[in-house]
Amino acid sequence: MNKFCYLLLLLLITQSYVTAQNSVNDYKYIVIPKQFEFQKYEDQYQLNSLTKFLFNKYGFTAFFEDESVPADLNQNRCLGLKSVVKKVKGSFLRTKVQIDLKDCKGNIVMSSQIGDTKEKDFAKAYNLAIREAFQTFQLMDYSYVPNENILQESTTSIAVKMSEEKEREAQNEIERLKKEVEALREKEKLEAVEAETKPTEVINSEPQKEDTKKVVEALQPIEAVDAVKEDMLYAQPIVGGFQVVDTEPKKVMILLHSGIPDTYLVQGKDAMVYKQKNTWVYAENDGKNLVVKGINLKF
Repeated sequence: MNKFCYLLLLLLITQSYVTAQNSVNDYKYIVIPKQFEFQKYEDQYQLNSLTKFLFNKYGFTAFFEDESVPADLNQNRCLGLKSVVKKVKGSFLRTKVQIDLKDCKGNIVMSSQIGDTKEKDFAKAYNLAIREAFQTFQLMDYSYVPNENILQESTTSIAVKMSEEKEREAQNEIERLKKEVEALREKEKLEAVEAETKPTEVINSEPQKEDTKKVVEALQPIEAVDAVKEDMLYAQPIVGGFQVVDTEPKKVMILLHSGIPDTYLVQGKDAMVYKQKNTWVYAENDGKNLVVKGINLKF
C-alpha cells in the first residue's frame, strides 16, 4: 500500500512538472526586473544580473525590463514571462529563495524549487540559493512552442485600457474643477449680497457709486465678466483638439479633447475651457488660487 501511494505521488509530481514545462514552453522570452522586492537597490549583490545570465545559460532568452527588446515582445508583452525572485521565510540563520514565472496578467505559470543555504555572508548566500533554485529550469529542456491564445494578446488592448483609465481620470478632474467653479460663483454672489445689504457710513457720493458698481459686477454671471475685455480668439483644428490663436495670429494655447462635449483640457496647465450657456469659460487652478473668466472664443 505504501509503495502504491509513493508511485501515485511520484506520478502526480511528474505530471505537474510536465504540465508546468509545457506552460513555460508557450512563452518566448523571460523578462527580469532590475530590483526584486527584498533588495534595497537595483541589482544588489548582482542577483538580477545572475538571474539573467542563468536563464540565458539554460536555453531561455532573457532581457532586463528596461533594455531594448525584440519587436514582437515590444508589441506583445504577453510573449514574455516575468521572473520574480522572492525571499522565502524559513528557519533561523538560513537563506531561502524561490523563483516565480508570471504571465502578463500577473498569474504564476511556474515556481522553482526552493534554494536553501546556511551561508552567513548575504552576497554568497543569495548567490548560492538562486543557483540551487535554478536547478528546476536547468532540467527542463525548454523549447518555445507558439501558443495562438498568447499570440492574440496584444499590448494594444492594454494601451486601450490605460487610455480609458486616463480618460476617466480626466473626466473626474473636469467635474472637480466645475464644482470648484460653481462653489466660487456662489461664494462671490453671497459676499456681494452681504456687501450690498451691510449698512455703511456714507462719507461722500463717489465711493458709494464705486461700491455699488463692484456689487453689480460681482452679481453678473461668468459669461458677462471679462468676456468683452478679451480679444477675439480662434480655434483651429489639430490632431487631438484645437490650436487657439489671436488676431495676429499668435498661438495662445492648445485645447485637448476631454471626451465631454464642449469641454477641453488646456495642454501644459491645470486648466480647462468649457461652454456655459452661450459663452466659453476659461478656468485654471494653480494649486493656490482658482481663476475663472469668460473668453471670446470662436470655433
